[in-house]
Amino acid sequence: MGRTFVGFGFGPIQSALFLYEAFVSGNFSRFVVAEVDRGLVEAVRGSGGGYSINIARPDRIDRARVEVVELLNPADADDRARLVEAIASADEMATALPSVDFYDRGDSSVAALLAEGLRRRSGRPALIYAAENHNHAAEILARRIEDRGVQTAATGAQAVNTVIGKMSGVIADPAEISRLGLATLTPGSTRAVLVEEFNRILISRVRLGGFERGIQVFIEKDDLLPFEEAKLYGHNAIHALIGYLADRRGLRSMAEAGHDEWIMRTARSAFLDESGSALISRHKSLGDELFTPAGYRAYAEDLLDRMVRPTLYDLVERVVRDPARKLGWDDRIFGTMRLALTHGIEPRNMALGAAAALHRLARERGLGRPTADSAGELLRSVWNRPPDDEALRLAELTAKALAFV
Repeated sequence: MGRTFVGFGFGPIQSALFLYEAFVSGNFSRFVVAEVDRGLVEAVRGSGGGYSINIARPDRIDRARVEVVELLNPADADDRARLVEAIASADEMATALPSVDFYDRGDSSVAALLAEGLRRRSGRPALIYAAENHNHAAEILARRIEDRGVQTAATGAQAVNTVIGKMSGVIADPAEISRLGLATLTPGSTRAVLVEEFNRILISRVRLGGFERGIQVFIEKDDLLPFEEAKLYGHNAIHALIGYLADRRGLRSMAEAGHDEWIMRTARSAFLDESGSALISRHKSLGDELFTPAGYRAYAEDLLDRMVRPTLYDLVERVVRDPARKLGWDDRIFGTMRLALTHGIEPRNMALGAAAALHRLARERGLGRPTADSAGELLRSVWNRPPDDEALRLAELTAKALAFV
C-alpha cells in the first residue's frame, strides 16, 4: 500500500484497463487522472470519486466499480498543481490518449505536466506506460519530455511501450444501455464503458533496478516489436477485414458477422495462411511460442472468437470508420498484404478486405462503385506515393477482389 497511480486521459483503456487493474491489484492507495473534459471531471467528483464499467465475459456482462479516483483538469490552476504533485510522487503512470500527436499540445499537455512533475523527483523509480497504439510511443513521449528540458532516465523514470489486445468501447445509446443492462459510468451519465475481460497486456522490459510493478498482470518482453506487428497485422488486420466484409453484407454488429460462414472462413484463412505464415517466417528465430504454427493458431482462434463475441456488442459501424487511415500504406490491411508478399504469400483473402474497405471509402467520398480501373487511382490518393511495382501489385490484387465483394 502507499503507491500512487497517475493516468492521463479517461477513456475506456484508462478507466477499464490501467485504472481498473491498478485498483483491483490492491497495491495502490491513490489514483489520480488528468482529464480535460470538464463535464466528465464533475460527474466523477459528483459520484464521490467512483465510476462503473461493464466487463464482457463469454456468456454474460458483469459490472465493476472503481472508487476513490481523483479526476483533475490540467487547465485549472489548482488541479494542475495537484497533478504535478501526484506525478512527483507517482510509482506508475499511464498515458491513454487518442494518438501520440496529443503528447505536447501546450502547457497543459501530458509532456508539460510530466516534465514539471518529473523535475521534482529525487531519483525514486517510476514507470510510465505509453498506450497510444504506436510502435514507438514510449520513445516519442520521452523525446517530448526532453524537449521541455527533462531527461526521464535522470529522474528515475522509464517509459515503456505497450501492446494492448483488449477490445473496448463506449455505448451512448440509452436504449442499448437499458437493453444490455449496463451500468453507466456515473449515476445520470449518458454513456457506459463496455470492455472485454481480456487483460494479457504486453509491455517493454522494465529496466529500473529493484522496481516491482504494482500492476502485476502485465507481461514484459525484451523485444516488443514482433508482438506489436502481431497486433497490427493479425488482430487489427483481421478485425478490420471482418468489419468491412460485414459492412458489404449490410450487417449491423460483429456478432452477426460471426454467424456468416463465408466471412469467418475468409477471416480464418487470412489470419492463419497470410498474416500467420508471414509473421512466423519473419519472427520464428525469436523462439517465442506465438511465432510457431501451433502458437499462432491458438492466438488466431482465440481472437476470432473474441472479436465476434455478442456480449461485447461491437458495432460494424465502429469497426469500419476511418477507412482512409486503415487503408494506409503501413497500416493494418496493406501492411499485412505487403508483409505477406515479402514472404512469397499471395494475400488473396486480405485483398477481399481491402476491396470491401475501398467500397466504404468511395461511398464516404460520394464516388460511384469502385471498379478495376478506378481502384488504383483511389488507392494512390490514400497512399500518396509513386506507382512503383509494389503499389501496382497491391492495386492489382485489390482490383481483382472487387468482383467478389
